Amino acid sequence: MNHQHIFKQGNPERPLLLLLHGTGGTEHDLFFLGEAIDPEASLLGVRGNVTESGMNRYFRRLAEGVFDENDLDYRTKELIAFLEEASKEYGFDRNNIVAIGYSNGANIAGSMIYSFKDVVKGAILHHPMVPFRNRQLPDLHSLPVFIGAGTNDPLCAPEESTELKATLEGAGSEVSIYWGNAGHSLTNEEVVAAKAWYNKHF
Repeated sequence: MNHQHIFKQGNPERPLLLLLHGTGGTEHDLFFLGEAIDPEASLLGVRGNVTESGMNRYFRRLAEGVFDENDLDYRTKELIAFLEEASKEYGFDRNNIVAIGYSNGANIAGSMIYSFKDVVKGAILHHPMVPFRNRQLPDLHSLPVFIGAGTNDPLCAPEESTELKATLEGAGSEVSIYWGNAGHSLTNEEVVAAKAWYNKHF
């Protein structure tokens, strides 16, 4: 398989939580988050295949806040192909995946949602940006999304979060947004809100 990763078996009747780290992270980073959201779920932490100044990422960018959309498309398909292989290797239900991403990881999770119907069953996006503009989204009526956003996030302006919410809702998704004021940081309050959202939907 083409991604470094860690798999932890949980209750096969629960969703598999796909854990996608932020820039500079590893496949280990969000295990604490997955365990907080659903202690019974299987967990799959995946490392991004791109490096930038020695830091792991899921896709290239042209400048700060400017995505290389061609590479994002390619890496999104690469990650989805990895999930197909991993589901066979580890025996989890490919149709029962909830993505949990932070920052760069939230962005590639968003790209998956923007690009393919039914690619995941739900998504928790912590401090994401809009992955693509001027793109026709698939039907997302069956896909609930949680967005954790910052009113004073220096890397992801509040306008990004509200635009992402509106775009997803325009495609039929039920979107909940949590606003914090700790910049780009992932706070305990945001995790608690994400867990409450998850418990409601799954």
